[in-house]
Amino acid sequence: MRECSRLSRRAVLGLTAAALPLSATTPASAATVIGGEQLARRGVQVRGASGLPEKLSALSWLIADCASGEVLASFNAHRRLPPASTLKMLFADTVLKKFDRTERYTVRDSDLADVPAGSSLVGIKPGITYSVEQLWQGVFLRSGNDAVHVLAHMNGGIARTVAEMQAKAEDLQALDTHVVSPDGFDHPGQISSAYDLTLFARHGLKDADFRGYCGTRTADFPAGGKKTFQIQNTDRLLTGAWGLRTYDGLIGVKNGYTSHAGNTFTGAATRGGRTLLVTVMHPAEGSNAVYEQTAALLDWGFGRGRSARAVGTLVDPLSEGGAKASAAPARNAARAAAGVPSSGSGGPSAGRLVEGAAGTALLLAAAGAMVVKRRRRAVAAAGVSEEAETPKGPERSKGAERSDGAADATEPGGRHRR
Repeated sequence: MRECSRLSRRAVLGLTAAALPLSATTPASAATVIGGEQLARRGVQVRGASGLPEKLSALSWLIADCASGEVLASFNAHRRLPPASTLKMLFADTVLKKFDRTERYTVRDSDLADVPAGSSLVGIKPGITYSVEQLWQGVFLRSGNDAVHVLAHMNGGIARTVAEMQAKAEDLQALDTHVVSPDGFDHPGQISSAYDLTLFARHGLKDADFRGYCGTRTADFPAGGKKTFQIQNTDRLLTGAWGLRTYDGLIGVKNGYTSHAGNTFTGAATRGGRTLLVTVMHPAEGSNAVYEQTAALLDWGFGRGRSARAVGTLVDPLSEGGAKASAAPARNAARAAAGVPSSGSGGPSAGRLVEGAAGTALLLAAAGAMVVKRRRRAVAAAGVSEEAETPKGPERSKGAERSDGAADATEPGGRHRR
């Protein structure tokens, strides 16, 4: 446990995320549990199968069948956490079909003016003309925030794109997600969950272009004139980089890392005609752990997990006929918002409970304020940051970002080698 004279930015992000379920960003509707009540419970949720990997240090994870949407097992599925670049899956879900992949665009200085300092970059330069396909390769392979911002400006600007992403999340019923920027870079209040990230991946994989981009290992990227440089996908299970073996049957999807958010990854693999989705958020160990734990969960799903009975489901988008989640008991909603465990196996998570009528909203807001105050008092008394006890890999300079947490290095195609 390290001493700290004030709350770290990471702790502030955590406190903000904890308060968000009770904020004005949460829709005012009947209290609901998306995907099933069992997914709102804390701790491991599994039925009818044993042998889950023992060394899973992630703060949240989920494994689901892509075709049926059945959730085979989960751990804190609706816990709200910073998503890092895995949020780019939602960006692709929102913007990908708006431009033909052969369309060409000449980048202007203004397209890159709002890229956050410390971002992961693919190496886009003003004055160079890129195809839409190349821009999406920059997004998926190198997690390039510069590519995201160019596409966002083509889409009408950052603010419009963020609003459309939030609307898309609501249509997908990904109500744990609050979008602040289109690239996933650390911003207070920008959060998602393992459940929501899995929804984004499942929706995206229905599209041939999305599926093609996330499964591409290498591509040649314009460097100006007739020159190009090669870019490689930062998904280590796909490429076998950094001492990891490639995962048999892997088809994508997206990884993410910042020094404040930790490591996140959503992966999909197909074996024997069955496709499984796994999301792992914020393991305690270093940069390879997010991939190792994903691979372990996939192995379980293709093995012992075949006998698992669903503990929940990935809901369908409202625009595709998906039914809204059924109302949860008001008592459970109030208890969960106050952080009180239910009488079942693990307490319901506040992260997936949506406020109802005005009286209930006031009760929940008061409970949320109480929780935040208690956390702040505890942090102040201990003199440490709220997440100091769960390190998530090597710390870097403030705001710096990579997709896999590797050591700093520069290269022609981006500010950091990831």
